[in-house]
Amino acid sequence: MVTAIMQPYFIPYIGYFQMLNAVDQFVIYDNIQFIKSGWMHRNRLLINGKDEYISLPLRKDSYHLYVDQRYLSDIYAEEKRKILRKIQSYQKAPYFDDVFPLVSAILDFEDTNLFQFNYHSIKEINRYLDIDTPIIVSSTIDIDHDLKGQDKVIALCKALNTTTYINSIGGMELYDKEDFLKQGIKLQFIKTMPSEYQQFKNNFVPFLSIIDVMMFNDKQTLKSMLLEYELV
Repeated sequence: MVTAIMQPYFIPYIGYFQMLNAVDQFVIYDNIQFIKSGWMHRNRLLINGKDEYISLPLRKDSYHLYVDQRYLSDIYAEEKRKILRKIQSYQKAPYFDDVFPLVSAILDFEDTNLFQFNYHSIKEINRYLDIDTPIIVSSTIDIDHDLKGQDKVIALCKALNTTTYINSIGGMELYDKEDFLKQGIKLQFIKTMPSEYQQFKNNFVPFLSIIDVMMFNDKQTLKSMLLEYELV
């Protein structure tokens, strides 16, 4: 059984969906601390030839809270209009008419809980990309949830009968292959290949939100791009 575990990112880049597509089961954290400088409430789009952030406004609250304890702020309706205006800069992209209604519906989701909002968006994009990997919410797994870091990952993997655990390439400094092997788990890291595609007439800007990838590529090309990675 091949497993991946990730935080609930806001309309993340293609590498997130490559990982989802590569495994038998995918765990999404709900009981993990919100990271202000992370990707749970923001991402990047191509605006006027340059990368630019879009961000979800959050209620002011303690940064020590878990992501499932954070909520969109009361100004979200106004900020949503700003995000949609930025996305409309893709109007001349070849697949705008397919992708804009999907993203608009995602942003119209009524639950203002940050975890539920992101979880819903990931499921909707999975449907568009024809990814059918089961997603399991971390808090529903019977482990000691006070564990941290690698110990918690290993506990989750063992509870799910994992034989191979795939982590993003950024975890190479955090996790030790020997420690996983001692628990009967093979650890691999997924490295996304920066496959270029035409972004209007601009120099290519890699690793933007999946929105950018979907705007410029048909579904068959997207399926191929989901396989453009290596495991190390």
